[in-house]
Amino acid sequence: MTLENDKQLRHRAEKVIPNGMYGHQSVLLLPPETPQFFSKAKGAYLWDPDGNRYIDYLCGYGPQLLGYGHEEVDEAYIRQLKQIDVATGPTPLMVDLAEAWVGLVDHADWAMFCKNGTDATTIALMTARAYRGRKKVLIAQGAYHGAANWCTPFPDGTVPDDRAHLISYTYNDVASLEAAVEEAGDDLAAIFASPFKHDVLTEQQLPDPAYAKRARALCDEKDALLIVDEIRAGLRIARDASWSLIGVKPDLTSWGKSLANGHPISALLGNDKAKEAAGKIYVTGSFWFAGAAMAASMVTLKLIRESNYLEHMIAMGDRLRAGLNEIAERRGIEISQTGPSQMPLIMFPDGAGGFNMEIGYEFTTGLMRRGVYFHPWHNMFISAAMTADDIDLTLTAADEAITSLSHIAV
Repeated sequence: MTLENDKQLRHRAEKVIPNGMYGHQSVLLLPPETPQFFSKAKGAYLWDPDGNRYIDYLCGYGPQLLGYGHEEVDEAYIRQLKQIDVATGPTPLMVDLAEAWVGLVDHADWAMFCKNGTDATTIALMTARAYRGRKKVLIAQGAYHGAANWCTPFPDGTVPDDRAHLISYTYNDVASLEAAVEEAGDDLAAIFASPFKHDVLTEQQLPDPAYAKRARALCDEKDALLIVDEIRAGLRIARDASWSLIGVKPDLTSWGKSLANGHPISALLGNDKAKEAAGKIYVTGSFWFAGAAMAASMVTLKLIRESNYLEHMIAMGDRLRAGLNEIAERRGIEISQTGPSQMPLIMFPDGAGGFNMEIGYEFTTGLMRRGVYFHPWHNMFISAAMTADDIDLTLTAADEAITSLSHIAV
């Protein structure tokens, strides 16, 4: 395996791009043999500029739901692009797509479209504050809701005032949530929650129904809005909002990543209670109303309704999880696998309540050399394009990579 072309691109990028790359697409915090650039993608596979092929378990950090280069989705995008895309006003597809979303998601009575996940979560925040003119918003400690000033995980370029009215609580902890609501008092605008706890560098936690239902009840008691951030999990947990599986309806949900199988569009969905507030705020973007991504989203939603994409992803995730458990038991090592199997986080416990990142980096490097792209500390994604053969190839690579670990006697 060689990365000479990738290294040359990185060298050039360092001269014209801060740090050579930025945001979550930067590989500066990943093992050195992780490619920064890719030149081709199809189905479940990526190729880097040196021609190395990988089974991709990052799926573009989530947008690739059905697989790269899905012909039906891409054909709709190209067809609409040739007709009209970015224009002086939106295309009729905007109405069609809003109707399709309202028809798919049970809690939703209306939709607004934008481009990135941060757009959608920020519009949700603004809508909640406009609802009753309040300021305080509860956010789970360590939760990631985007990269705007109010939610970026890094403080550089921000000031304390950007987060002045945010109150943190512990995910899945009812007592902590209740204490945060009490702290907010009569100024509570919203409770923000992820469908499940998917923070980096920590075990993922599925939602405790008692926590989710208490969040709903507290918002009802305080006449505040419950916001569930579906950016990562949307369409991967359910065909409806994720908390529909535990009987909880939010007031607002933010959606992104997989709405159009890789084409740029995100959305805020809301109920009638929040509609007037959403109409008060001013938000816009030159490219938010583009028709081509909406055409791709229409086809994506059709496939979500008509295909077994979700059941297939869960089956492939279960196959991977069971196979890794078998390898770990046979090799006498401990592997942590948390979260839904179709959104796995795979790490190595250190025996002291944390994780051994050195082993994780060596393991993912070993997989990379064998044509499998894993992430050592971020949740991953199963795509509907993955097959049983892809999972079995991954398991063979994982067994070999574990056998070659220098830190574990196997």
